[in-house]
Amino acid sequence: MFALFERFLTPTAAPEHPEPPGGLIAFLWHFARQAKWLFAALFIIECLVALSDSSVPWFMGRVVTMVTKTPPDRFLAAGWPWLLGMAIVVLIVRPGVTLTRYLITNQAIAAPFTGLIRWQSHWHVVRQSWAFFQNDFAGRISNRVMQTGPSVRSTLTATITTVWYILVYGTSAIAMTAAADRWLAIPIVLWFCSYAGLLFYFVPRMRERSKVSSIARSTLMGRIVDSYTNILTVKLFARAREEDQYVRSAVDQHVGMLGASQRLLTVFGALIDIFNAFLIAGSGALALVLWRYGAVEVGAIAMVLPLTLQLTNMSRQIAMRITEIFEDLGVVQEGMLTIAQPLQLPDPDGARTLTVRDGRIDFKNVSFGYGRETGVLQNFNLTIHPGEKIGLVGRSGAGKSTVVNLLLRFFHLEGGAILIDGQDISGLTQESLRGQISVVTQDTSLLHRSIRSNIRYGKPDASEDDVVRAAKLAHAHDFILDLEDWQQRRGYDAHVGERGVKLSGGQRQRVAIARVILKNAPILVFDEATSALDSEVEAAIQSSLGTLMAGKTVIAIAHRLSTIAQMDRLVVIERGRIVEQGTHRELIAHNGHYAALWRRQAGGFLDAVDMQAAE
Repeated sequence: MFALFERFLTPTAAPEHPEPPGGLIAFLWHFARQAKWLFAALFIIECLVALSDSSVPWFMGRVVTMVTKTPPDRFLAAGWPWLLGMAIVVLIVRPGVTLTRYLITNQAIAAPFTGLIRWQSHWHVVRQSWAFFQNDFAGRISNRVMQTGPSVRSTLTATITTVWYILVYGTSAIAMTAAADRWLAIPIVLWFCSYAGLLFYFVPRMRERSKVSSIARSTLMGRIVDSYTNILTVKLFARAREEDQYVRSAVDQHVGMLGASQRLLTVFGALIDIFNAFLIAGSGALALVLWRYGAVEVGAIAMVLPLTLQLTNMSRQIAMRITEIFEDLGVVQEGMLTIAQPLQLPDPDGARTLTVRDGRIDFKNVSFGYGRETGVLQNFNLTIHPGEKIGLVGRSGAGKSTVVNLLLRFFHLEGGAILIDGQDISGLTQESLRGQISVVTQDTSLLHRSIRSNIRYGKPDASEDDVVRAAKLAHAHDFILDLEDWQQRRGYDAHVGERGVKLSGGQRQRVAIARVILKNAPILVFDEATSALDSEVEAAIQSSLGTLMAGKTVIAIAHRLSTIAQMDRLVVIERGRIVEQGTHRELIAHNGHYAALWRRQAGGFLDAVDMQAAE
């Protein structure tokens, strides 16, 4: 039975409408409609629960009335229908509908629906642009994805199980007391009006303070994760105290905002208790007065007292649940700041799949400046012929990495076009574009998975022999065989830690190169790909890279000029424009920028002094 309810939803199915809308109600409905039949069933069940709960005091009143008016020897003969009805409600109906409610909320909704929201939120967020993740804490983004799921689910279920329940129960209570005498309904009606007034005043304030508190909590989470992610830097610079202060300020801010929310809860709860006391006293006193003057039967007292007592008991729970609803709404609204954001760099409608025939790349009048008026690249023109290997040379900030980032379509061009074999990359799917380009960067980070999984990331269906062959070409096979992680997994099964921290910089770089070798894309980009390697290993890998680069179009960036001197053409970039290009020999003979850099470079590294001397 449990499995039946747990299979109503498939949490990780591909979303039909992946982008969540921006409005709060629309955002909630975006997920709720995917389980609308479950919520409709819960709506009906909750109505039955409320009716069964309210019917018990009514039966009790009827029984008490019969006890006072019927002789004991005739009681069972006259009262068996009421006793039977009460037994059916108490022993069968109420347990049955309550069990069904638990199955729907706990089995069908709790885990599957929460998982569905988290999965679809992640599915959307992970497709955001690279810049999206550069502008926020990874910890805060992940916290929002994780917290929004339970909050959306709790908001929807609590609204039905709490608000709808009390509306049905309260309406039934008013109807039953009014049926005995219309004056008996007045205390309950007045209590409802007072209760609604409290909610009207307090709930919006609770929601706003909850939203602010949730934002503060995510900021705290982001700062903590930021410290943990960069723990080596914290240790190297002995900055534990500064990190304490950095996190302490976020803790203090969160505690202060949470305290403000709790003040509202305290005042709200105290006022609810006062109103409840007046409801019980007023209803009981009025019922006794009406009974004293013969307006109602004694059974009315037996019905009113448990009705109001149960209503006041529920009001405390419901008050807390309503505040939780709006706390959850605050979390949802805060999560929407990340989740309900349109994709910053979507594929255009009708985007085509890239087909690489020759590997020719054309930059035509490309302009880009990260939104600044003075662009990094201005009317940049460069043609890379099929199978050509070029090296980009220039100081930091000259625009070399920007050229690569635009080729990978990490940003929208501000002007011009980039073509691959005559195909404008702005009209291509990003997945197909990056699938045809292999990149090895200087700051290589690996996934916290096994060595095998990291290498196979370049080609998921690669065989074990292909993985080992790529590792050998990258001169990584030998050190991989010696690896053992904290769970005694060895060799290619060993896990590398978050961002590959269990490996040295050179080892991470060789695994990354193995991944690129296995991918075997027709266009290769090396951004300081061998900077973390010692000279002996670099020389050994260069021969492997020579085999890898054969017949492919290659773009290489290196500050150490000796690593790219053998390229077919070197392109010298300064302030977003090409100032020289040619082979190493030609540029040395030209005695310009590149020649000055080559002569002045100590150890093969390029710096600002070199560039100033060249100018």
